Amino acid sequence: MKNKMILVLLACGGVVFSQAIKKPLVSAITDKDLKTDMYQMAGDHFNGREAGTLDELKVSMWLANKAKEAGMAPAGDDGTYFQFFDMYRHQVTSNTKFKIGQKEFKLWKDVLVAETTNIKVDASLIYLGAATKEEIEKADIKGKAVVILASKQGIADDISLFDRRYPGLVRNKYYDLVVKKGATALIMVADALAEESWSQVEPQMTRGVYGIEGLRDKIGATMPVFWVHNDQLEYLKTTKDLLSTEVISETYKYPSVNIVGTIAGTDPKLKDEYVLFSGHQDHDGVRQKYGKDSIYNGADDNASTCVAMLAIARAYKKQPGKRTALFVFHGSEERGLLGSRWYASHSTVPEKNIIAVLNGDMIGRNNVNQAALLGSSSPHENSSDLVAIAKRANDEGPKFDLDKLWDRPEHPEYFYFRSDHLPYAKRGIPSVFYTSVLHSQYHTPMDESENIDFVKLHKMTEWMYRTGWILSNDATRPKTLPNVQLER
Repeated sequence: MKNKMILVLLACGGVVFSQAIKKPLVSAITDKDLKTDMYQMAGDHFNGREAGTLDELKVSMWLANKAKEAGMAPAGDDGTYFQFFDMYRHQVTSNTKFKIGQKEFKLWKDVLVAETTNIKVDASLIYLGAATKEEIEKADIKGKAVVILASKQGIADDISLFDRRYPGLVRNKYYDLVVKKGATALIMVADALAEESWSQVEPQMTRGVYGIEGLRDKIGATMPVFWVHNDQLEYLKTTKDLLSTEVISETYKYPSVNIVGTIAGTDPKLKDEYVLFSGHQDHDGVRQKYGKDSIYNGADDNASTCVAMLAIARAYKKQPGKRTALFVFHGSEERGLLGSRWYASHSTVPEKNIIAVLNGDMIGRNNVNQAALLGSSSPHENSSDLVAIAKRANDEGPKFDLDKLWDRPEHPEYFYFRSDHLPYAKRGIPSVFYTSVLHSQYHTPMDESENIDFVKLHKMTEWMYRTGWILSNDATRPKTLPNVQLER
């Protein structure tokens, strides 16, 4: 069935031109394609697609082949679909020592090292209990190792993966202030919640932290943070012994990769501008078991957006827009948005020609009639034009009831800051983030293809496509708002 045409009359210097604007080819997006690609990409054969592993490289090959089948031209480095970059892993080594007086603590069993650094500290202890910020402000802690009893006070408990994140949330309450006051170390004594979290956070801390060349995390002499068990509380309250510790970290380099492709635009001038569709290909690999399963397949997070992008590319191939559609499947998102940070600063097309970024992350679960558009309200909104287009696309297509809570700066998940649109938004490129938000199987082995709501996924795919289609064909590009402050 032929698309209906809308004739637009443009007056220019007394001459009248006609320009045909086609409707989006929504029929090209099929449930069959979405399901086929989902079950392949989120299958056990890719072992959870962990960044920096052969499994990520394998799924990258699969994605490149699927991109070619969908009709994309390669837009990575050297005429390929691939943009490789180095990922650096900074990890505390077994040579790390932690001793108070003559009492030695066994690494990872008796003490956790929560800050990856290289530093040696010899200092007296000062016990502050479950101190408030006001009490720390008044205390003389300069040059001392501060001992604090962990407390849930001031921490929301209605956040995802609370058991894994609790020690980090406690650390964040105190770290900046303790550093500002001149302390040399922070020792957290576990409360009941932290004791329950110990087995969950130990694998994260032993794994280390990650960065990329030019942007990689500093592991110099930052103040160390330690966790000890609650059975050490009475000893630490009264001891006059000194802390003697040396944290030793090493750095390892691994390859990671972005997959990049394009569907060329048809307009002689506008084809040199790009609408960037964004998602991430990696997930968490093989980790601690839930029941009998230890493969974190990441069907919703974020195979859902990857298969949506392939479907959108097929629609563009059958009916190209005036601008070029650019598809970037980012690597190493789970390690700290590394692939998008790399591409945003090393784009394979002129950065000034990227008119908008449409990022998706977790778009296949929860209420089939609800969704969220992050970056659509202050302070996260950086383009009112883009937000208006995205909302218009929703009204013309899936008609989601749009969530108003997850984009608020006070939302405890800070979800706006946790996906691949962020590096682009920081560079002043109009950017929005499509999501059906978190669920109870987030970052667990239960995030499997069989739990995807394919009706929801189809609607989210259509929404992203319709937004991109408007952007691909509009005469003007969306403007960026002035003086946007994204930082939380």
